[in-house]
Amino acid sequence: MIKKLFLPCVVIVGFIGFVIYGRMKAAPSTAIVPRISVSPTLATTTTGQYKDGTYTGSVADAYYGNVQVQAIVQNGNIADVQFLQYPSDNGNSANISQRSMPLLKAEAISAQSATVDIISGATQTSQAFQQSLTAALNQAS
Repeated sequence: MIKKLFLPCVVIVGFIGFVIYGRMKAAPSTAIVPRISVSPTLATTTTGQYKDGTYTGSVADAYYGNVQVQAIVQNGNIADVQFLQYPSDNGNSANISQRSMPLLKAEAISAQSATVDIISGATQTSQAFQQSLTAALNQAS
């Protein structure tokens, strides 16, 4: 009796182990909504007011394309950030850019600086955004 049950039990336990192992190795989600806070390494002016005007940042390499932004300052504050260039050469880059640009823009306006959180899944675009916006805001200081 025990010999008859031994083989099916081994097969079942092996199958369960295989399923659990497969789930643990599953690829993580590629959504870019979650953000990761990091300490920025770029020097920016985080206090004080900016001079009113429109300031164009330098072109920054985001590996999959260039990023260049323009900061619009009104009443001493960042009123708007416009993307002049962004990665869009292929469908994936365009999709990532379209999803990350509004988040980066909103964060910069809220923070009133180029010190923004890195967008998960759009790390190079986020870093290039910080570089270009820093250059623009340096002109406005």
